[in-house]
Amino acid sequence: MTPYKFKTISEYHQFRNLPKPEHPLVSVINIESITQIRADEPKSIVHDFYTIALKKNVNCTMNYGQQEYDFDEGTMIFISPGQVYSIQANTALTHSGWLLLIHPDFFWNTSLTSSIKYYEYFSYSVNEALYLSEKEEVTITSVLRNIEQEYHANIDKFSQPVMIAHIELLLNYADRFYHRQFITRKITNHKILTRLEEILNKHFESENLGEKGLPTVHDIAQHLNVSPNYLSGLLKVLTGQSTQQHIHDKLIEKAKEKLSLTNLSISEIAYELGFEHAQSFSKLFKTKTQISPLEFRQSFN
Repeated sequence: MTPYKFKTISEYHQFRNLPKPEHPLVSVINIESITQIRADEPKSIVHDFYTIALKKNVNCTMNYGQQEYDFDEGTMIFISPGQVYSIQANTALTHSGWLLLIHPDFFWNTSLTSSIKYYEYFSYSVNEALYLSEKEEVTITSVLRNIEQEYHANIDKFSQPVMIAHIELLLNYADRFYHRQFITRKITNHKILTRLEEILNKHFESENLGEKGLPTVHDIAQHLNVSPNYLSGLLKVLTGQSTQQHIHDKLIEKAKEKLSLTNLSISEIAYELGFEHAQSFSKLFKTKTQISPLEFRQSFN
């Protein structure tokens, strides 16, 4: 079954009967404001944005990465864009905590543009939730409250860098606490997803990408020692997307990085990403993001 996709944070707010978000690319939600699971709750859900949740006393279970979680005191979960999860609960909810939603575009032209990918707990391979001690919970809650305070303040030119600093602090604390919790970590049966990410990252970070061209589904499947159909079928179950869609997502991620952090022309970026013609690159970028590469770059000026 195809997962129900939330493309924007505004769509998520509307679906959960929450007020319109105060910023289109980031939202801080007090979980107590989500009072019930809808009668038409999707069987599986996928977001186009990052989700960080601190939950307590929740009367529901959650399936993520083919693992089931029961939430108790001070539990954190981290979900990347494109990862599938589901929730099972009675209609009425009793819970507390925080929900932080961040669209990847909020990170562009910031320190987290490239570093976000190195926080391992966003990977399917790390299937364990993070269980916080009381002291750790106080620390995380304090940072989330600081993000909430900035989120509700009047937006100005300092809003993004201040929130980015708090988000990076939150991620670093979580990284510390995860290493405390899992000194030895079991890798689940999602190794193929981890290997796929490694292959795509290595390909798009290659200096001669313009000569190599874009990776093909066949080439990637060959590297993973599986058939193209098996790979796409597996990815559809785990992420809701085909192999080609994963390639395009990684391509757009790399394109945004170059558009926001370099002065290369659109044609030069297109060539560096393996396109023979800049028009083909611009067409794909607009199809995936609804804006042109030039419009994306101008949004930072």
